Amino acid sequence: MPKGIPNPAAMYGIYLRSWGYEVSIVRNGKRYFQQFGRASYGGDAQALRQAQEWRDGVVRSVPPVPRRTRAEKLRVNNTTGVSGVFCQVAPGGKVRAWVAKTYIGQDEILRTDFPVNTVGESAQALAIEERARQLERMDGLAKLHPAEESIRTSPPSAPAGLLAPKRSKSEIRRSTNSSGVSGVHFKAPNPGHPGYWLAITYTAGRGSVSKAFSIKEHGPEKAKQLAIEERQRQLEEKLAFLQQDSSVAARTPPLSIPFLLDQPSQASSLQHGMTAGGTRPPQ
Repeated sequence: MPKGIPNPAAMYGIYLRSWGYEVSIVRNGKRYFQQFGRASYGGDAQALRQAQEWRDGVVRSVPPVPRRTRAEKLRVNNTTGVSGVFCQVAPGGKVRAWVAKTYIGQDEILRTDFPVNTVGESAQALAIEERARQLERMDGLAKLHPAEESIRTSPPSAPAGLLAPKRSKSEIRRSTNSSGVSGVHFKAPNPGHPGYWLAITYTAGRGSVSKAFSIKEHGPEKAKQLAIEERQRQLEEKLAFLQQDSSVAARTPPLSIPFLLDQPSQASSLQHGMTAGGTRPPQ
């Protein structure tokens, strides 16, 4: 937006990038920053919605400073040691008056001058006292953007069920992907090898699950299709695991002792292109 014109409320603190959206909000000298890529959330609409929800969470949990606190902060060009108090100097360098000035709101600026030739050496002290009285009329929070108040007082705009979870790196289809499906890759150990299609899925706390389909055994098209179907099965299994894990965590007492599985699951044995029997996939 042009300088001096705030962004629309929907885009407050949100910046469009070639890969998605970036949120950047400063509170009390601290920057709150997060990125939301289209590839990570399955498209532009979800990436923007995630960015807006994250931005709204920051606005609600970290309000701006009170207006008075900000008004009392000394500026770098302040030479008196008191914000809002400055002196007027005559051409010869002699202090002519001390001034207390406070911006209360639009069309309301408080100002009182204390000429030295009238009140004498107490002019500066009187200006400081007047500034304190002026600040007592200042209330509310600092206004950073017109959308701030409405965001802070409104409930979350998107129910949790409408927000797509962030995809893991294995679920994002890369530009080098040759299958058109994330997590499905063609592998060939050496130039003379017919190769195989591999379906692989990573789950945090569980590791990678993979299964290969040999082109020599199934043919190129069938092997690829089997890998795509296997990838879909792995994703469904991952989703079920994450849902079960979150459900168990919600029901687990805070001081419970975690248990260990006696036997590794079949999924954990299918790592690095190995089958359940511990051998390489057929070639």
